[in-house]
Amino acid sequence: MSFTKAIENLIAYGNSTGILPKEENAYAVNRLLALFKEDSFDGEIDPEFGEIDPKADKNGAESSASAVCDADKNGARLEPILKELLDYAAEKGLLTDNITVYRDLFDAEIMNCVMPRPLTVIDTFNALKKEDCKAATDWFYRFSQDTDYIRRYRLCKDVRYTVGSEYGEIVVTINLSKPEKDPRAIAAAGKANLGAAAGSGGKASGEPYPRCQLCRENEGYAGRVNHPGRANHRILPITIGDEVWDLQYSPYGYYNEHCILLNPKHVPMVINRAAFDRLLTFVAKFPHYMIGSNADLPIVGGSILSHDHYQGGRFDFPMALAKAEISLPLKGFDNVSAGLVHWPLTVIRLSSEDREALSEAAERVLTAWRSYDDPDFNILHASGDEKHNTVTPIARMRDGKFELDLVLRNNRTTAERPYGLFHPREEYHHIKKENIGLIEVMGVAVLPSRLKEELRVLLETILSGEDPRSMPGIEKHADWAEDWMKNYSADELRDEEKLQKIIDCEVGKVFVKVLEDCGVYPWTEEGRAAVLRFMKSV
Repeated sequence: MSFTKAIENLIAYGNSTGILPKEENAYAVNRLLALFKEDSFDGEIDPEFGEIDPKADKNGAESSASAVCDADKNGARLEPILKELLDYAAEKGLLTDNITVYRDLFDAEIMNCVMPRPLTVIDTFNALKKEDCKAATDWFYRFSQDTDYIRRYRLCKDVRYTVGSEYGEIVVTINLSKPEKDPRAIAAAGKANLGAAAGSGGKASGEPYPRCQLCRENEGYAGRVNHPGRANHRILPITIGDEVWDLQYSPYGYYNEHCILLNPKHVPMVINRAAFDRLLTFVAKFPHYMIGSNADLPIVGGSILSHDHYQGGRFDFPMALAKAEISLPLKGFDNVSAGLVHWPLTVIRLSSEDREALSEAAERVLTAWRSYDDPDFNILHASGDEKHNTVTPIARMRDGKFELDLVLRNNRTTAERPYGLFHPREEYHHIKKENIGLIEVMGVAVLPSRLKEELRVLLETILSGEDPRSMPGIEKHADWAEDWMKNYSADELRDEEKLQKIIDCEVGKVFVKVLEDCGVYPWTEEGRAAVLRFMKSV
């Protein structure tokens, strides 16, 4: 595929997906020429889009998108086009270095040349929403994929499977759509951070720009080595009550239609009555979506606590499918039901047709929990001025009622448990060490990308009869593997297909134990009785 053909194919791709009207083809071609520092074009301005054979790129490599995502023809079509254009940019010296981080910055600029400006996107979404809110989100999600803000050909590479447990099926994912950094990119980012610390590249106040990856000023931002390019990023203002918040999709798609609702101001996360009101108002507007929030304290919160935001989407999480098996008392709220969900973390499920009553009841539970101590279970609400108790809230519509799950969280640490009393124990860190945030609380493991290669090597090591302790990089898995290998026959451990299923299952079991570690009360008779005592105190 030549440079000219690649431009033709990109223009035709834009026309076929609807992100580029034909009336703007000449403009888009000229923007692309300027980006690639070319001053002439001998191709077709209004090309017809033909099928692209993903095996026909110059390296003869099969497209990962075509191999895994046959149903998504647009993703399979776009990957080889962008590859050709990025290779051409590298040959012309337009990339600082021909590595993923710089290619990603440049391909966002490429796509920005063939997609509409923000106001056009907002107007299209609002027009659709007047008729059907689901049609509006369907369109915006497809748009975010077609413009390559969500890189489908990377999502296709993610590892994803389910594992049964006493709490129901748990989803295990190894997310590969967020690329690991090249050592050269890490070194360059370090230099960039030193420059920013010295006062270069930031605002007059010394703050970075954008202030974080969630801020509104990311829309259209070219990016840099230590901040992703967002030239092809679009944000929708959404009215929530009497406030305007910003809606976008996550570029890394941890689950279906993974969206983010952002405070337009860079203010810290907080869980309070206003947060409950927003969550319930959102699902009233978009009843086909769930939405929740990370907790607002370190260790039990998400990775970005400095910017208030919520995460939603169109996905039935395992926790949502779990049943509230024990009725709980909730005095003063005759029209709100409360129950304890059979789940590894402590989940109080509130349900009502009355949105205001439900939000008020949630506030009552939160207020009680903020000051609640239960020393028998190592729960202290504070250590001096440091607060420990909070909740992870999740809202959804079910059978015409509002439903709000409140997951009780505590971030207390001790000398023996420096990572947190209710954090994954160190014996599980070889699988999962990071914070257990909203997505994982709901039963979807987001495991580090390193595991894909490490578990592949572990499988090969076991098949060959070698000792995992002798293999650099996987020795940390040796104790774990030795423990579960005792439960399987030699024939099972010599069969590659069976062994892969065994490893998958055992990883899932570890994740369930990780979730149990994060529960403030265990799913035991004593734990359930303790939750009942707490609810009586409410």
